[in-house]
Amino acid sequence: MGRWFRGQVAARDADVRALTDADVDAALAICATDPVASVLAASRVRVAASAGLERSGGHGLLYPASERPRALCWVGANVVPVLGALEGSDAEAALDAFAAALRRQGRTASSIVGPAAHALGLLERLEGAWGPVREVRAAQPSLMITRPSDVVPDPEVRLASPDELAALLPASVAMFLEEVGYSPLGGSPTAYVERVRRLAQEGRTFVRTAPGPGASLSVSGAAHEGLPLREHVVFKAELGAVAGEVAQVQGVWVTPARRGEGIAAPAMAAVVAGALARFPVVSLYVNSYNERALATYRRVGFEQVGTFATVLF
Repeated sequence: MGRWFRGQVAARDADVRALTDADVDAALAICATDPVASVLAASRVRVAASAGLERSGGHGLLYPASERPRALCWVGANVVPVLGALEGSDAEAALDAFAAALRRQGRTASSIVGPAAHALGLLERLEGAWGPVREVRAAQPSLMITRPSDVVPDPEVRLASPDELAALLPASVAMFLEEVGYSPLGGSPTAYVERVRRLAQEGRTFVRTAPGPGASLSVSGAAHEGLPLREHVVFKAELGAVAGEVAQVQGVWVTPARRGEGIAAPAMAAVVAGALARFPVVSLYVNSYNERALATYRRVGFEQVGTFATVLF
């Protein structure tokens, strides 16, 4: 048994309550204590603020239940704990309470992600209740930049069009396979295809393309068999989570055939320039063992402001 059960009274479900539409402002205030660390959760809460919780793709838990909430745990495709200004024993109590509720609910998410102490603290408290863990990425530097890049932006990097979905999708799937280890198109692919399409529609996908068909995928509503592609994606990055003043870059990918050519740094500089035109802060997080990516981001001008962890189920 883990630390959570060593002489401690298990937190009750009554220690947390469900986030409602009336709580959205309070949840955003919790996220505002550290906008970079909380952007994943804040981006979903902002969807709830504009379109209602039913459109947000998940639900939230608030702690404590009986007074002004001081911590949030977003539960969607990912579980994202946001402890706001809580520290020490107060933070531990919040994690105890969230873990009790998550144990009761059972696992529906594919990962836990957030500041390392909080994500790993939840994992410790869940202790196998959510089934086997595939991988723990315990040290992922959280980086940010608020100024023009130190590298000249690549002029060939541009915003993708939704009409380019047939070229975007193979690159997106290849990135996901490399990063997570399985295809996002397993089972029903609709949600992932729509996410790729929506990010392009919202002007949040940056690409560099080159002549030639590249890879193709035949997915209903996404590509058309027999239709040749005149361009293929050689670089891709998305503003995968945006909230308030922060845009978090996700899904950075260079086609394997072009790696080692020095594409990544100028391309990321172009992403930074495009993102800073709309958001004061650009952030991302990266696996600590990915030394090449870390070097690229630091060359561009990103600086570390924290450490994330990701638990994959």
